[in-house]
Amino acid sequence: MKTIKDKVKVYNMESNKGNKIPNQFELYTNKGRYFQSYQSVITFINNNGQVYLDKQDWDYSATTGKYRNMFLGEGIEETRKKIESGEYKLTNLN
Repeated sequence: MKTIKDKVKVYNMESNKGNKIPNQFELYTNKGRYFQSYQSVITFINNNGQVYLDKQDWDYSATTGKYRNMFLGEGIEETRKKIESGEYKLTNLN
């Protein structure tokens, strides 16, 4: 049986015009925030602010990249630099 601490809230991402974007989701849990594109979890930010990217799917397509950038609030070059520096961790999120 799930308890309140296991609660997950799922929202469609929204465009700049406030329209819901199909197949692009933000998930909120007691452990942190996730970005999911279609059926793949792309990014996880834990409650301490540590960012994890799925090592296989983080840069899967232009569409995934567009919404990953929106979720992280940065462009691809900044994300790559943070991966190279070790600030962002690559891991298996799926």
